[in-house]
Amino acid sequence: MSEEKARVYGVNPILVVRDLGVAVAYYEEKLGFRKEWGQADYFACVARGKTSLFLSVGDQGQPGAWVWIGTNDVTALHAEFVAAGAVIRHPPTNYDWALEMQVLDVDGNVLRFGSDPIAGKPYGPWLDMHGRRWMPEGEGWKLV
Repeated sequence: MSEEKARVYGVNPILVVRDLGVAVAYYEEKLGFRKEWGQADYFACVARGKTSLFLSVGDQGQPGAWVWIGTNDVTALHAEFVAAGAVIRHPPTNYDWALEMQVLDVDGNVLRFGSDPIAGKPYGPWLDMHGRRWMPEGEGWKLV
């Protein structure tokens, strides 16, 4: 007799925010998310497609968290975000793992949106948490 292992269904990152109303408005108006539910002024869930994020006022995490979110077309998403006035920290850049961009929310959390990399296109610079640029070099990366 075999035992079924417990299944894991997904992940819901919890991002710290200063003002829940301001944060939810940014996610709705600039990033195309919708508010799924909320608990007074301190906790809410925003979602877009199959992605859900929890927003928490001053609890359950640290400011400046990073989250990676997959998409089928980061270039189209970039154009949508620019038109809406979202803060683009780093534009779509090709890497071996994805064509990826970095977007800031109003509290300094970084959302990394990525789609399939572009075959044959050179890899670009990486922007780290301190805003420093790194370039691929051989099998590694070099600070530039």
